[in-house]
Formats: sequence, C-alpha cells, structure tokens
Amino acid sequence: MSKIISIVNQKGGVGKTTTAVNLAASLALSGEKILLIDIDPQGNSTSGIGIVRDLVENTLYGVLAGHCSLNDAVMETQIEHLFIAPSSIDLLGAEIELVGKEGRERILASALEEFKEEYRYIIIDCPPSLGLLTLNALVASDSVLVPVQCEYYALEGLSMLLKTIQLIQGSFNHHLDIKGIVLTMFDIRNNLAHQVEDEVRRHFGEKVYQTIIPRNIALGEAPSHGKPVMLYDMKSRGAQSYLSLAKEILSEDSIGQRA
Repeated sequence: MSKIISIVNQKGGVGKTTTAVNLAASLALSGEKILLIDIDPQGNSTSGIGIVRDLVENTLYGVLAGHCSLNDAVMETQIEHLFIAPSSIDLLGAEIELVGKEGRERILASALEEFKEEYRYIIIDCPPSLGLLTLNALVASDSVLVPVQCEYYALEGLSMLLKTIQLIQGSFNHHLDIKGIVLTMFDIRNNLAHQVEDEVRRHFGEKVYQTIIPRNIALGEAPSHGKPVMLYDMKSRGAQSYLSLAKEILSEDSIGQRA
C-alpha cells in the first residue's frame, strides 16, 4: 500500500519544491517505486525533474478537469523508479473551474485509488497557498511533511499551517497525520538559524527530523539544469542531506511511525 505524503507550507521560498523533488529522487534511488505529483501551477517540480511543460500532452490539470486519467498523465523521469504526474499552467484556473463540481475536494483522492498498490511512496508538491488544489492534496494524503526555513517567522507560519491541518482532519480527512518537520536552508554560521532549530525542536520534539537541509550552491543550481541535486552533484552537502532524510523516512516506516 502506498504512503501518500503532501509537501506543504503556505509560505513560499522555504524549500518545498526542492524537498519534493530531491526527497522523491532519493527514495527512488533506494530502489522503491515513487510517484511525484506536481499540483503546483508554477510547475517547478516538473521542470526541476527535467520535463519541458510545453511539450507535455497530458498533465495533472487534465486529470482534475476529467479530460484524462492519472495513468495517461504519469511520465518516466531521468531516475529509474521515479515517475511524475506533471503540472500545467492551466492549473491556475483549475480552482475556479472546480468550485462548482460535486466532491471537488476529493478528485485527486479518487484518481489515486488505482495507484495505491503500485508505488511505495506518492509525493505531492503543493502550491504555496491553502486553496482547492492544496485541499485536494491533503484529502488524498496519509500524512504531511512540512519544510520549515530557519528564519525569524518560521514558527508563526508553522502554527497557522497546523491549524489548517486540524480543520482538514476534522472535516475531510480524519486520518491525516503530520509525518514530520524538516528544517531547510540552514546556515551553520547564523545564530538565528540555531535559535530557530532549538525552538522548533522544543515545540515539536520527535516530529522534527534529525536531518537538516543546509543552504547549498548545488541545491540552487540543480533545477536550472533540470536535475535533482543527486544527478547534478551527488557529493554535495545538499544531495547527501536529502539522501539522509530519505533514509530516516524509510527507517521510521519500517519500524512504524514516530510517536
């Protein structure tokens, strides 16, 4: 049975797409079959994995609009075992188009039903907002992974997101769980980064992964080459950090969820 994980933070620029792409790639390198779903209209996961959006015939927009099946939209990537359902700029209008549809918040969940035995993990890259696209992702998901940038407003944004997740748990998806919090863009030379880390760990304890994602040149450069960082520079600190995060997730899932 697949584990469906949404990568969510309503705050932009926190490493959400970087985490979605590189975590999915790292999990695939372990030999697990992985599906990355790009439900963000910006399509950065799609381009970051090396796919030219303008050349794609079937996208996630077509799936949500009922023009094609999810199976029609899924594509292979440069990494063995890693597949993607690409984004489309048309997703910008999807929230308006879907408003009048019955069961609009469960369209993605229904589309994923036939895939639950095929992939070990399904990773969903959500938009940096809490609209209907993100709602579809959260209703379809088993859990949420939250990237948190080590900066001053980190806890404020995190508390708002957690309230939203609680609302969704109460109204749409009782089984939605917070899988974990991953600290991103960590600058070891910055005292504030260490203070934010201490504060997040004090508040959320074991929900915070031991792996910390550093500020890293390779992580910033890899998307412009259409590659996950491990294909761009496997020896970089960024690549090694995401491989370490994948190991943590695989390890916790093999022994049961963390408390």
